[in-house]
Amino acid sequence: MSEVKISAEPRTEFGKGGARRTRRAGKVPAVLYGHGEKPKHIALPSREFAAAIRKGGANQLFAIEVSDGTQVLALPKAIQRDPIKDTFEHVDLLLVRRGEKVTVEVPVQLTGEAAKDTLIVHDHDTLSVTADATKVPDHLEASIEGMEAGTQVTAGDVELPAGVELAADADQTVASVTAAPTAEQLEATLPEVEEAAEEAEAGVGEETAEAAEGAEAPAAEGEENAEAKTEA
Repeated sequence: MSEVKISAEPRTEFGKGGARRTRRAGKVPAVLYGHGEKPKHIALPSREFAAAIRKGGANQLFAIEVSDGTQVLALPKAIQRDPIKDTFEHVDLLLVRRGEKVTVEVPVQLTGEAAKDTLIVHDHDTLSVTADATKVPDHLEASIEGMEAGTQVTAGDVELPAGVELAADADQTVASVTAAPTAEQLEATLPEVEEAAEEAEAGVGEETAEAAEGAEAPAAEGEENAEAKTEA
């Protein structure tokens, strides 16, 4: 994976307030750490960082040039996103050197088509591997071509690029091939699904009715009190 050059600025404001102001300025709060050095707080340009992650993935290598003259290589170690806005909230960046080995999680993509009338369960979307920090693959591939129901793809079955070593357990299941349910099986489960839906609907109706009765009771008491005062 080729490195992406990105500029950065030292960050002097910390805490939630400082992070919010950094994000409002169009930057991502980040921290550089590793190699026994003191953590360095920086701010990255949001658009450039987002574009690099979209293209290279979560293991994109960055050549960071800080405005104070610092120049480093770093890999994202932890990325916090806003699930609603789909923006980057904070990034932890691990300092690396050329030729240094790092252990990272790499996405696994399934290729090919399994046998007819089967379903694929992707048990693990990533695999832990060890590679040169400057040569981390953006993804790995595992073939399911022609696989019959009852077969599995394990971590040991995934072909790794030269220089990349498996750090996960070789027996870890990556994907499983199961038999697709027949039309008869689907029809057999349909009444159970409908019954569960009806029970849930009935339960909601009972709760609504009880709530309505509870609301009527105070009103009735109020009317009785009013009648009593009138008679008096």
